[in-house]
Order: sequence, then structure tokens, then C-alpha cells
Amino acid sequence: MNSPKKYGQSIDSSAEVRNLGEIENKSGNLYKSLYIISRRAKQISGVIKEELHGKLDEFASHQDNLEEVFENREQIEISKYYERMAKPTLIALDEFLNDKIYYRSKDEE
Repeated sequence: MNSPKKYGQSIDSSAEVRNLGEIENKSGNLYKSLYIISRRAKQISGVIKEELHGKLDEFASHQDNLEEVFENREQIEISKYYERMAKPTLIALDEFLNDKIYYRSKDEE
């Protein structure tokens, strides 16, 4: 699995029209392709979420000091970085279209 730091850095996050025929041809069935993409997006989302929480926990203060909460610039910068990343669905779609995802059917086992 790729490192989350690499996720979405080269992917354009703006809206783009996709050719459904191309997505369908990858697996032979549009719904199967969308299922594969959605499952991969959930995996990517989980990895990114764990990484984000791990980084934010480094700066976490277990005291109830409101001044520290509003002044912690490091947490704000980390959060902004993750907000600018491409969404997990776009990353998964890009991986699927570029044959970076391995998948198999239960029938193939």
C-alpha cells in the first residue's frame, strides 16, 4: 500500500467528466468497477485518517486551556494540508484507471 503522503499529490481535484465506458471496461461491469473503487477509497480514507489523528495527537494538550487550543499553529497547518489533498474517491479512481489496484472475484478463487 502506498504511503498516505504520496496520496493525491499529483491528482487534479477539480471536477472532471469521466468516460463510463473506460471505467466499465477495466472489470467488465460498471457496477463492479464502482464497487472496487469505493472499497479502495474506504481503505485510503482509513489510512489517511489514522495518519492525521497520529500527527494531531502529537500536539494534543490534555489540559482545558482555551488559549492553547486557538494558538496551536502546527495543528492548523497539518489540518489545512490534509484538507487540500485530493479526496480518497479521486485517488482510488486514479489508481483503478491506471491499473494500480489488484482485485479478484470470489469466482476466481
